[in-house]
Amino acid sequence: MTQYVPKRGLRSGHVMTMYCWGRPRRFSRLPQPSVRHFDVEPGARVLAHCYWQADAPSHPALLALHGLEGSSTAHYMRGLADKAYARGFNVILLNQRNCGGTEALSEGLYHSGLTADAAHVIDEIGREGIDRVIVAGYSLGGNLALKLAGDYGDSPPSSLKGVCAVSPVMELAQCVGALERKQNFVYQWNFVRGLKARMRRKSAAYPGRFPIERLTEVRTVRQFDEFFTAPHFGFNGATDYYHRASAMRVIDRIGVPALIITAEDDPFVPIGSFRDPRLAANPHITLIVTRHGGHCGFVSDSTGADDGYWAERQIVDFAEKAIS
Repeated sequence: MTQYVPKRGLRSGHVMTMYCWGRPRRFSRLPQPSVRHFDVEPGARVLAHCYWQADAPSHPALLALHGLEGSSTAHYMRGLADKAYARGFNVILLNQRNCGGTEALSEGLYHSGLTADAAHVIDEIGREGIDRVIVAGYSLGGNLALKLAGDYGDSPPSSLKGVCAVSPVMELAQCVGALERKQNFVYQWNFVRGLKARMRRKSAAYPGRFPIERLTEVRTVRQFDEFFTAPHFGFNGATDYYHRASAMRVIDRIGVPALIITAEDDPFVPIGSFRDPRLAANPHITLIVTRHGGHCGFVSDSTGADDGYWAERQIVDFAEKAIS
């Protein structure tokens, strides 16, 4: 692993996070993706944008999972695809249910611990001959990647060679609490705006199924989860949902190589959970904690062909070693 050095002027976690959210990126060498739908359960279809190598079964696959209110078109998803595809991977950029403009494709919602969809994709492409898979996720997707591996425990599919998580919200209650700090108002506002807009689109696709009138009460992610996510999935409120959906509940059960990257200056993923002794006690986990990097940032100064997106490079390096 190479040492991370932040891009000049981006040593603030907030500045790094906002810079990466707003900076446009182009991927001229990345071909147009193939569109594929996975029917993950009755009444639930998810959209993926896929980059297949010629003779796909002879190549490994990288399955990428986005963060809260993200999609397969998020810059980090496409940046990861660009690097992995160039190094011989099939790449599957998977949208969570209802994300990427797919509200009409699934009857229900999604949540931060819903690992069944990724597991379904691994099984389905496995039946097509792709027998080496790495799962990589950012933020909420990072929690999903780690929880997926933990849910498998000592019986993962033989095709799952490793998981990676960047800025994972693996202790959800702590992260939601951090979002409620005054200095994190802009992140909370952005997430809530997206969640409410998506819920309105969802209600338009499935009239009368959701208590849309409660959206006027929603000011925080916690309130959204209390009124919508938790009851929809049968959790006993948001607190119960956060506890049961967090990867920390199963972190000690991870039995495949796992890479976790996080930053001490992440605005809303507190560093404390990464110091939990259960991580250090699991020999399958490699934990990298950097001083700087923000949330899903980790940009360094670009040099030549290197665009400076350090975490994406670490994921692909890890993936290559894990499949060898």
